Amino acid sequence: MGLTILGTGRHFPKDRATNADLARVMDTEPDWIKQRTGIEARHFAGPGEWTSDLGAEAAKKAIARAGLQPSDIDYVITATMTPDHHFPGPAGMIGAKLGIPGVPCLDVRQQCASWIFQLQLAHALTLAGQARNVLIVGAEAHAGFMPWEDWDYLYGRGGNPPSKEAYDRATRHRGLAVLFGDGGGAVVLKKTDDDKRGVIGIDVHTDGRYVDFIYIRSGFNHRPYATKEMLDDDLHIPDMRGKDLFKHAVTKLPQSVRALCEKSNVKLDEVDLFVAHQANDRINGAVRDALKVSADKVPSNIARYGNTSSATIPILLDELNEQGRLKPGMLVCFLALGAGLHWGSALMRL
Repeated sequence: MGLTILGTGRHFPKDRATNADLARVMDTEPDWIKQRTGIEARHFAGPGEWTSDLGAEAAKKAIARAGLQPSDIDYVITATMTPDHHFPGPAGMIGAKLGIPGVPCLDVRQQCASWIFQLQLAHALTLAGQARNVLIVGAEAHAGFMPWEDWDYLYGRGGNPPSKEAYDRATRHRGLAVLFGDGGGAVVLKKTDDDKRGVIGIDVHTDGRYVDFIYIRSGFNHRPYATKEMLDDDLHIPDMRGKDLFKHAVTKLPQSVRALCEKSNVKLDEVDLFVAHQANDRINGAVRDALKVSADKVPSNIARYGNTSSATIPILLDELNEQGRLKPGMLVCFLALGAGLHWGSALMRL
């Protein structure tokens, strides 16, 4: 029993911030951001624009491109690290916005590594006969934790220059703020009778000892879980140990890919494309070098969108699909690492 990609879609907020825009509100240089991350611009959700909105719009495009109606979807698996609410997760809201009440909608919380786990779940559901058409959605609205307040000034649409206190605050969070962008990506997967296509193997790992590499300190570990003092102390903004994340990613991801290829009896040079989570171009470059893979096999779009967390791989897949780079019979390796820490890789024959 196989699994095939039937349709893909992506959606972004209309507002776009360049590196030069970020330099308006913090002490940074556009070239420094580009050199350190590979990012040149990103989109940010506006007021009233929710994660579920971005995910639903991407999902509508994926379903349409699959030649289906929303009513043809049997199961929805959604991932985000920026849910509309603390609870419930956005999966049910995305289902409602698609007009499919009653269809099971599952939220997963593997953040930037979500796609690997979502693919594993979709594979298991179809193998078990529980679903035929599975919709995978990744969506993020990171704008809510960005460390500035005057968005008009950021975009050069008026507003007021930040005070020294506000400028210094944004600068303290610079290493995080320059990385993230908002958007949604979606993929429709279909069960097929062709056992020569679909998931060949998956290698996933979790190690909660490293939860503090990137996490939000506020939450239900406090009583009450939200106070003015917590906002004043920026406990709602993710705390990130960038150097530790980099070391873990460039070590664990090549290990996972090699282990997966070995147990799947696949040689690295047999893989046609390596579709990696778009966290930082320097990370993906180091992983590529460790695997001795040519750059043309490792596509990147981080320059245009930044790190959209759970949405990066679905968004990149949609671009590759649109460009005609996803060919029947191709062997694709997915790889990602995210907060938790969660990481892994997957092999799929298109």
